[in-house]
Amino acid sequence: MKRDGATTSLWQASIPDYVSSTNTPPAQPVDVLIVGGGITGITTALLLQQQGKSCIVAEAQNLCFGTTGGTTSHINSFFDTTYDNIRSDFGAEGAQTVARATRQALDLFAHHVNTYNIDCGFAEKDAYLYAQNEDEANRLEKIMNASLEAGANVAYASQVPISDQYIKAIVFPRNAQIHPTQYVHALAKVFEEAGGIILQQCTVGHYTGNTEMLEVETSLGTIKARNLVYASHIPPGINILHFRAHPYRSYAMALMLEDDAQYPDALVYDMKDPYYYYRTQEVEGKRYLIAGGEDHKTAHVENTDACFQQLEANVRKLFGIKEVAFKWSSQYFEPSDGLAYIGHLPGAGENVFVATGYSGNGITYSHIAARTLTDLIVTGQSEYAQLFRPGRVKPVAGFTEFVKENVDVIKEFFSKRFSQQQLNELADLAPGEARVVKWEGESIALYKDDGGKLFAVDPVCPHAKCAVGWNSAERSWDCPCHGSRFAPDGTLLTGPARKGLEPIDLAKLVEE
Repeated sequence: MKRDGATTSLWQASIPDYVSSTNTPPAQPVDVLIVGGGITGITTALLLQQQGKSCIVAEAQNLCFGTTGGTTSHINSFFDTTYDNIRSDFGAEGAQTVARATRQALDLFAHHVNTYNIDCGFAEKDAYLYAQNEDEANRLEKIMNASLEAGANVAYASQVPISDQYIKAIVFPRNAQIHPTQYVHALAKVFEEAGGIILQQCTVGHYTGNTEMLEVETSLGTIKARNLVYASHIPPGINILHFRAHPYRSYAMALMLEDDAQYPDALVYDMKDPYYYYRTQEVEGKRYLIAGGEDHKTAHVENTDACFQQLEANVRKLFGIKEVAFKWSSQYFEPSDGLAYIGHLPGAGENVFVATGYSGNGITYSHIAARTLTDLIVTGQSEYAQLFRPGRVKPVAGFTEFVKENVDVIKEFFSKRFSQQQLNELADLAPGEARVVKWEGESIALYKDDGGKLFAVDPVCPHAKCAVGWNSAERSWDCPCHGSRFAPDGTLLTGPARKGLEPIDLAKLVEE
């Protein structure tokens, strides 16, 4: 299965691309057009369909091409933004709402797996969070107290499955894990068999219309829809959410261990910053330890291969590794104030919706979003709408993070804008190497593939005119401002950009 990077994830290795039953948009209007064929888009489509709504899912590539194909697939009852921080910024009621939402999300996973008999490795597991020094222990105590106050199911733990090097630990019972692409493909089949339409290789452009009916431009023709949902990880174009949700890369490995007894029968997280996390998944009769971590802002680390090396070194401190079977990275968006943005898209009509800013909890948030969006479209209200509304403005929550992140964006925006000029001298690149080359103060992005072919593109991201950086691990040009990603030849991999990097004809430039 194709994914948005050069590395191969465990979830795509043995699964072919999903084959849609049709690739022709209907002539008649539909109730909802959903942009994005990941776990949020497909789940939302199925829930809306069950409420009597006609739906189309439009995916620019293939199902699970984006972050769903690169997740580590933990289903948590707690988020990266801990309950004490949620309580501080959103009140006790906000923390209670999050605890309730996470539990309902897990129940929805279980319901789908049982109802449709989906073979996807779904299993409930306890989740452990452990501290290794006094500062971490103090933070853990705050998390414990706030989690109990929020109504989360949590207790102190007398052991940690992967290590005895800790001074305090807590456990959240009945969290879960899943094989994400098997799950999404199964839901997609159920959706199509009930009359739903999934259009793959279908890019979505601008839309016009009003709250009664929208006309949406796509690469397969115009689609008329009463509602539009952006489940594409981040909405396209320029929107306030691009300054409230900041792109990060995260790294993962699936490893085979020397000792079967070392595979943890649980989800386990340390408290480092960024933290490391571990779990076990059996795929096609083989057991894998899945480890993740080494997160950083997109395009802010030059040697991304080193992130894999550091992750592996950390794993080797705890486990005897027989083989690194798979390694991959993926992208997520960190919200300024700690909670996802789910609901009406700011600046758009009341019938345009969005789900983004999932932080590192995308699998859980996918089902919170699916329920919330379904309720908003069907009834006009949701128990989660106020807490997660994308247009919320909180003067305290997330303000420091908002300023820090966007000062960096502004620096990138203004300090690295280049005009395209004639290039008379090319860099000496090794096969598989890329760099941005300057000539007389101007720049061009160059990549040489393994066969020696040279690709040249304008390094200016078409979204907001920031300069891209090279991701050596995934062999992609990544935008540090808002997270758009491009193939070596400039082809758009993931938005919010609507088009790829402008290719440059080197032969023509040399002739000139």
